Amino acid sequence: MRFMMLMIPLGYETAPPDVQLDPERVRAMMKYNEDLKNAGVLITLDGLHPPSMGARVSFAGGKPLVTDGPFAEAKEVLGGYWMIDVASREEAIAWATRCPASENEIVEIRQVQEMGDLPEEVRQAAAGFAELTSGSGR
Repeated sequence: MRFMMLMIPLGYETAPPDVQLDPERVRAMMKYNEDLKNAGVLITLDGLHPPSMGARVSFAGGKPLVTDGPFAEAKEVLGGYWMIDVASREEAIAWATRCPASENEIVEIRQVQEMGDLPEEVRQAAAGFAELTSGSGR
């Protein structure tokens, strides 16, 4: 079962583009990342720049509207993510509880939808999805 663990650092929604990371916190997080890798459960991970460097595309009225960050209405934003492959939701939660997060950070756990989880009609509509997601190199 694949799960995405989403890091939600409270206050990151207002972080400036040149936000400075604490080297000690980065070292602690790297140890955690290495533990995930050594356990054979880590698929991928990445940190994300703050919303002040991002953009959102909304589709009110069916037309795309681009809004540059930061986003005034944002209360929680993503700071990074891990994709892991574990045997159960409980195992994903166990890994999340080991994260060296600070008191202003939340790790949200979301199971990835697999084709087998979907009704046949939806699987037929998504024919070719596997080819889109495999081997997508840059």
